[in-house]
Amino acid sequence: MAEARIDKWLWAVRIFKTRTIAAEACKKGRVTLNNAQVKASRMIKPGDVIQVKKPPITYSFKVLQAIEKRVGAKLVPEMMENVTTPDQYELLELSKISGFVDRARGTGRPTKKDRRDIDEFATPEFLDDMEFDFDE
Repeated sequence: MAEARIDKWLWAVRIFKTRTIAAEACKKGRVTLNNAQVKASRMIKPGDVIQVKKPPITYSFKVLQAIEKRVGAKLVPEMMENVTTPDQYELLELSKISGFVDRARGTGRPTKKDRRDIDEFATPEFLDDMEFDFDE
């Protein structure tokens, strides 16, 4: 029976863009195999169920073929089956509706609304009423 390293398989079926990112996800505990956290070197075989946490949802994939060489996107359905539950996709939709997914308030660049609020706060009202003549 064919076996493959889990980090290579995750990269080969295009779940992660690079193998390094796939190995890092395993190291951080975001990848589980049959409900147990795994290291990047863990061997997988057809029939295994892999869960990958990509906030806000957890994707589930059933291994159909264990491969270590990257395949074209059209061949991916032959290598794995997406068994993610519909309630996980509902979580994804809810997070899209609610706005920013990962941006905590006050971090990153200000939005246009934030900038307008800052400008309004920083400009005292009494300056609008007065005219200054600095040429004298």
